[in-house]
Amino acid sequence: MGSNFSFLEAKHKIEAYCAYQDRSHFEVKNKLFSWGQSPDQVDQLMAYLIENKFLDEGRFAESYVSGKLRIKHWGRIKIRQGLRLKQIPEKIVQLAFKTIDPDEYFTILKHEIAKKQKDLASEKDPWKKKAKVLRYVQSKGFENDLIFEALAEVEEE
Repeated sequence: MGSNFSFLEAKHKIEAYCAYQDRSHFEVKNKLFSWGQSPDQVDQLMAYLIENKFLDEGRFAESYVSGKLRIKHWGRIKIRQGLRLKQIPEKIVQLAFKTIDPDEYFTILKHEIAKKQKDLASEKDPWKKKAKVLRYVQSKGFENDLIFEALAEVEEE
């Protein structure tokens, strides 16, 4: 399989790719291989990117956690699955999770519950409504114990 880009072209393009937003090693390797770089070239470029701070799995994991929580309103379960798909080592995932503020996390969960309850205002059966809200926040990746605690708080407010 021939190379789509010279080594130098690939180096410049991958620098731009990594500078645009934090990437995982897995994503960058796949991108380089898709450009027809040889395994040796990929290894060389990966070492260069890490050495020059274009690539940092810890930084990637932290920005991924922050973005998925604050923008997409995902829970830890779904965020962890996303990081696993990007082949981030578990110890890096655990460090990134330490950046989650528990109060902010709980507030986001309560916000998602309240928003879903409002969307389901036309649902007259309280059990069906509760089941739909529960399924919704579970699908967003929140933990059951926190869901039940948050549901109780939202219902009190």
